[in-house]
Amino acid sequence: MVARPLERLLRRLARRMGYDLLRRDKPREAAAQLVATLRRFEVDAVLDVGANTGQYARRLRRAGYGGPILSFEPLPPVHAALVKAARGDPAWRVAPPMALGDAEGEVTIARSAESDMSSVLPQTPLLQRISPSAAIEERVRVPLRRLDSLTEIDPAWRRMFLKIDVQGFEPRVLEGAAGLWPRIVGVQLEMALVPLYEGEQEFRAMISAMEARGFALHLLIPGYFERKLGRQLQVDGVFYRQDVGTERKA
Repeated sequence: MVARPLERLLRRLARRMGYDLLRRDKPREAAAQLVATLRRFEVDAVLDVGANTGQYARRLRRAGYGGPILSFEPLPPVHAALVKAARGDPAWRVAPPMALGDAEGEVTIARSAESDMSSVLPQTPLLQRISPSAAIEERVRVPLRRLDSLTEIDPAWRRMFLKIDVQGFEPRVLEGAAGLWPRIVGVQLEMALVPLYEGEQEFRAMISAMEARGFALHLLIPGYFERKLGRQLQVDGVFYRQDVGTERKA
């Protein structure tokens, strides 16, 4: 039982010295597989859009990724919890509260009782029926920015990985990243097998859109499984640009 705390201590010490510790066995957990792809494509920073309270970044850290993370979360109380989670990790930064999309201005977010279910898009009747705990509690007006307009993104980051989990608003965030595409080598998207938000694109359309941008699907990570329906409703797709990384050794 000592191995886990010792492993975490060694990983923290290695990160402070600028190194990552790598497990020698094959990665089997989803986060470990994801981090293996980050290393394979030499990702130098992760943009964590829809960070909530920092669950995604913490999973990356536990799986061994020690590089820069820049997290985005629009809802003020949730943002405060995110800032607290990132405290003490000098490579994990949190941007000011903002939503990301394809325009500059403001947008209204319907805040769910389950904060990770909040969205710009209205909930479908299906989501309201199967998850009454995700009921909307209030509507919050927040700043809206384009990702490619932000000074928070370090110019030194040349091989970025963009993770987007924004409850159906993913295509708008992708449009707002247009000026960064030459520097983005990988993308992780939450994709709907069954749409839960009005206007949400389903997974086949998302995959086709990424392929049109020159990205190939490398990894699928299970997401929301609904026991009441006996059905997977969401998965995360991890994509990498087809014109990078192919010359590197496996």
